[in-house]
Amino acid sequence: MDADFVIVGAGSGGSAVAWRLAEAGHSVAVIEAGGSDAGPFIQMPGALSYPMNMARYDWGLSSEPEPALNNRRMATPRGKVIGGSSSVNGMVYVRGHARDFDHWAEQGAEGWAYADVLPYFKRMEHWHGAADAGGGQEWRGQGGPLHVTRGKRANPLFDAFIEAGRQAGYPVTRDYNGQQQEGFGAFEATIFRGERWSTAKAYLRPALKTGRVRLVRGLAARVVIEDGRARGVELVGGQRVMAGREVILAASALNTPKLLMLSGIGPAAHLAQHGIAVVADRPGVGANLQDHLELYLQFATKEPISLYKYWNLWGKAWVGALWMLFGAGPGASNQFESCGFIRTAAGIEYPDIQYHFLPIAVRYDGKAVAEGHGFQTHVGPMRSKSRGTVRLRSADPAAAPEIRFNYMSHPDDWAEFRTAIRLTREIIGQPAMAQHVKHEIQPGAAVQDDAALDAFIREHAESAYHPCGTARMGRVDDPLAVVDGQGRVIGVQGLRVTDSSIFPRITNGNLNAPSIMVGEKMADHILGRDPLPASNLEPWINPDWATAQR
Repeated sequence: MDADFVIVGAGSGGSAVAWRLAEAGHSVAVIEAGGSDAGPFIQMPGALSYPMNMARYDWGLSSEPEPALNNRRMATPRGKVIGGSSSVNGMVYVRGHARDFDHWAEQGAEGWAYADVLPYFKRMEHWHGAADAGGGQEWRGQGGPLHVTRGKRANPLFDAFIEAGRQAGYPVTRDYNGQQQEGFGAFEATIFRGERWSTAKAYLRPALKTGRVRLVRGLAARVVIEDGRARGVELVGGQRVMAGREVILAASALNTPKLLMLSGIGPAAHLAQHGIAVVADRPGVGANLQDHLELYLQFATKEPISLYKYWNLWGKAWVGALWMLFGAGPGASNQFESCGFIRTAAGIEYPDIQYHFLPIAVRYDGKAVAEGHGFQTHVGPMRSKSRGTVRLRSADPAAAPEIRFNYMSHPDDWAEFRTAIRLTREIIGQPAMAQHVKHEIQPGAAVQDDAALDAFIREHAESAYHPCGTARMGRVDDPLAVVDGQGRVIGVQGLRVTDSSIFPRITNGNLNAPSIMVGEKMADHILGRDPLPASNLEPWINPDWATAQR
């Protein structure tokens, strides 16, 4: 055999599994279609908008036309590089809310309640705790592979945003990844010593150094399944990489279901349409697709205090040189250094919208607004009821999957987004922020009633790039479950999934942290180890949540 274990995908979940299996003494082959993560566009945090728009690093996927969003095709960047999307993302570190994981367990993902997953978050972290985080040490991890840090919040707008949240009546949280997510506070990032700290650095390179892990370059065409058991992976071109023990898929929530279907695991009728023999009829493969949508609410500032002063050729050259020479300056931060998690209404138990604050008004594609100095809040609902699908476009492994998010297809989504916009305007209207505001750039002061807000949402809502759920965990008797609580594909032996595909429901905030946690926890299941002892820590829930919005 080529290795004890064969992993498809060197991203967040796959790299974590590779390291833990190698640490336990096993041989591992990691199949990755992407190339090296070397170069400043990936390693400099301030350059985060570049790699996700570069064919060298990104799969270049997009959705089918989205009917509720003016038939726009939505870009869905996924990392085609070692480290996967952890090498092209915004580096924001959010575990998710405790209740997210309790919901997983309630929906059939046994062993994945918050008490079960918190020890794995702690195991993976090397948290560089801040003095203002209070007694957070018991909630956070030390000595893990993944460095988690906070920015310096040197720009006055960062703390002004947090203070505006407080003035609007919301709590200030000292550590949203600790006991209390709800409120406004400092953002955390997978940045260390001024560089992106991807899973390539945290997990894959240490695994390769053991000599027990090797990287196999190529595009996976299908899982080789014989007599109901996964035996290995066949690459485009015919090469086979065989596993002595198990095959593990961690190719993303878009490419993992594609590979399952190419291997004969998925909705039988759909597979038949493409001439693929059915190995296991699992209608849940490619179903349950979820994502976070967000809007950029942009404001011009009275004073020249934003990052716009660097948004020119000389400014960018200066930022790049400062980072290259000293690993310092604006390029050493992702510039997401303050955030908020709030509830939109009384009767909602825990936050259902998230804020990223950015001290410049730009888009991910790099387009700056004409007005110059400004800032923006990224805001969007966390738990949309809309669901989409990933399907095969053809039986050709090189063909991109057919992605339909069905964004905004549930009527509740519209009410939640309108509320998010109105609450944001109220927060920015507080004295701490209002003193800096010249005017609202977008949506603009004239956009007020429901119809106008809906038109703005249809034209300007963007993906936050958090796809998940397309091979969800559940009980083995659940016809729509794809894997059980140990990541084993139902109906096929020797095959597991260890990426964000398995999420039963999307978690609050950015998905890199819970995706890595999945890899950490699944590694123990693969190794047959007892899970880490469950935590007895109780998260903070607003005691007045049933009767008050804040």
